[in-house]
Amino acid sequence: MNRVRILVLNAALGPLDYRVPEGMVVEYGSVVMAPLGPRQIIGIVWEKERLEAGDVPDSKLRPLLEALPVPPLQQPLRRLIEWTADYYCAALASVARMTLSSSAALKGGSTLTEYRLTGDLPQRMTPQRAAAIDSLAGEQATIRELADISGVSDGVLRGLVGAGVIEPVTVHLDRPYPAADPSFAIPKLSPDQNKAADCLVTAMRDGAFRPFLLDGVTGSGKTECYFEAIAEALKSKRQTLVMLPEIALTQNFLRRFEHRFGTPPVLWHSSLKQAERRRAWRAIASGEAQVVVGARSALFLPYADLGLIIVDEAHEVSFKQDEGVRYNARDVAVIRARFEGIPVVLASATPALESMQLADSGVYERIELPDRFGGASLPDISVINLCKEAPARGHWLAPRLVTEMEARLERGEQSLLFLNRRGYAPLTLCRHCGYRFQCPNCSAWLVEHRFSQRLACHHCSHELPVPDACPECATGDCLVACGPGVERIADEVAEVLPKARIALVTSDTLNTPDKVSAFVAAAEEGGIDVIVGTQLVTKGYHFPELTLVGVVDADLGLEGGDLRAGERTYQQIAQVAGRAGRGEKHGEVLIQTRHPEAAVITALAAGDRDAFYEAETRARRDAGAPPFGRWAAIIVSSENENEARDAARAIGGSRPAHPDIAILGPAPAPLALLRGRYRYRLLINARRSAQVQRVIRDWLGPLHFPRSIRVSVDIDPYSFV
Repeated sequence: MNRVRILVLNAALGPLDYRVPEGMVVEYGSVVMAPLGPRQIIGIVWEKERLEAGDVPDSKLRPLLEALPVPPLQQPLRRLIEWTADYYCAALASVARMTLSSSAALKGGSTLTEYRLTGDLPQRMTPQRAAAIDSLAGEQATIRELADISGVSDGVLRGLVGAGVIEPVTVHLDRPYPAADPSFAIPKLSPDQNKAADCLVTAMRDGAFRPFLLDGVTGSGKTECYFEAIAEALKSKRQTLVMLPEIALTQNFLRRFEHRFGTPPVLWHSSLKQAERRRAWRAIASGEAQVVVGARSALFLPYADLGLIIVDEAHEVSFKQDEGVRYNARDVAVIRARFEGIPVVLASATPALESMQLADSGVYERIELPDRFGGASLPDISVINLCKEAPARGHWLAPRLVTEMEARLERGEQSLLFLNRRGYAPLTLCRHCGYRFQCPNCSAWLVEHRFSQRLACHHCSHELPVPDACPECATGDCLVACGPGVERIADEVAEVLPKARIALVTSDTLNTPDKVSAFVAAAEEGGIDVIVGTQLVTKGYHFPELTLVGVVDADLGLEGGDLRAGERTYQQIAQVAGRAGRGEKHGEVLIQTRHPEAAVITALAAGDRDAFYEAETRARRDAGAPPFGRWAAIIVSSENENEARDAARAIGGSRPAHPDIAILGPAPAPLALLRGRYRYRLLINARRSAQVQRVIRDWLGPLHFPRSIRVSVDIDPYSFV
């Protein structure tokens, strides 16, 4: 090729044409460096007929600078990038940037300099140096990464390097990963598991696109089933991607994987250090990485020979990205499997309604595991009507729940309390003047955190110390915490069960892999009596001595304007209920609610999942909601409220008239102010047959706004705030 069109990673530039200098060999998918004015930019060689660019004569084309030392992006991945950009109304460059997400990996070379403590102390100790030394024990990373970990400046750390307190270490970046062994520890499966595993193994051998819904109750051994498909992929020397919704689940999964295959898989998530990301990216692109376990961003990596995709806990909302390219990784995983021509497995005990509908219609092949592994039985579920069994004044746990926890403590068994609200209290106010602490950047109250003695916004991370007096009326000792968070529930447990050993499990307390491992080890070894946690405890964990689960406020998820609130509440409570009685001892679940007649609660109490899905399906069909209709949202934001409102009105005023599409709004978003930006929303409800994306592009394309205005499109939205 003498002339090529490249997709650059800046959406504002668009595709550009370049001349290929003599001696340089490029092909479609090659990653190249090209000149742009005085700068150098990275781009991907793309098929000309698929990208429109300006007509520039050959004589005016500038030559490419170099082809970077990485394998070309294969055709299935290029088609996936195009599909994702088209379906989610995103810029092609923004999607491609997720593929080339490690700039260090593109540069070649095999070493990097990292730094670590030597154990020596400096002759001159300052508070910053002391803080760095205390926080960097056992850490090895670049200076920039160590600065982020320790909270001190690069200059402080370089001073410690000069003093011999921190030493440089040369890291060989492309060192190989240990090979996984498909026959390392072959498990003994139940008849149901064998049947499911055989089906997945056969699909893996056939090597064709087949989407599966692995639908099994909690504790049924879904992981062991798809591990056999992974073993078959290893035997075939093909790569596997396992997607997990939460980094916090990774450590538990890694232990199970290593027990089965003899070595950990390759990790990919946002918390990896630069050297780890570079090593993983290059191993994936070269085909050396056999099994990759990662968050949703792992879906767009350039696998050399992808043979199988697993989406574990496929119902999880966290697979939907709400910033940048607003894609749903669960759905895009199926599309990537289709382009690659490989099987994909969606595993869940509480599948999304959309997945259930596709299985019912025959698009997905359903594999069912109706029973728990090893003869364990599902827990008994009871409802505590808080209107009739009210907790004592100033308390949040009903007497019956406390009594059952006391009984577990006496028997040496474990209890788990679930409340999906971090912190101590969601609202703090002044009892004297009524002042409420609100975030200055968001339409949200500041949440009190007693452990850190801070008031924090969970949307923008704004924090301030808890004051001694009201900032409005200056009255001292007048601040009141309203409502419970998990910290407050943990305090109540300590009060009613003073001998209990309590673990608080939230994203605040388990914010590193080491802390997750320590928690799991303590729970498995019997070092914890009561676990109090948020949604982090609802999935993935297996504690045989855990026999009681208490849902503190089952109605919490039903509040607000979330159109999927019923489904999400059912999934969360069913998942946390599934933590009880997973061993030989029988489990019990107590659900505290003020609305025992709600369809979600009655279905949970009856253990009748099908009844809930049938009722939810009828409601969705009547409302024209997914999977029977389409939703999309347009979000307009600006730091100036009038500017945001006027832009939203301009968009609303030019709305198209379409017989199959209803457009609601604009209206202020429920979170009308978020991270300092005022927000308005329009909601689009369309029939399945309507070409929503084309309508939106034709609608918004002619409109132009100042750069201070952001207009984003959310196809198939999950968040309505």
